[in-house]
Parts: sequence; structure tokens; C-alpha cells
Amino acid sequence: MSNRIAIALMILAALALAADRLLTGSAATLFLARKFVDLVDYMAFWR
Repeated sequence: MSNRIAIALMILAALALAADRLLTGSAATLFLARKFVDLVDYMAFWR
């Protein structure tokens, strides 16, 4: 991955987080964080 692609992805992620914060009060970010924790718990079960 080149630096240009990495910077573009970082800017895209920051814009997505900012849009979520402004439009929904971080509801989507919180939902994804909770689902990620559930996934980690599920993966730990299979360990």
C-alpha cells in the first residue's frame, strides 16, 4: 500500500466518523463497536 492510498483511506475514515458524529450523534459508530465486541467474544469462544 502506498502512502497516497493510506492517506486517502485515513481521510475517508475520518470523514465517515465526522459525518456519523454530526448526523446521528455517533449511533452508527457505537453500533459497530458493540458488534465488534460481540465478534471478539464469539471468536474467543472458539479459541
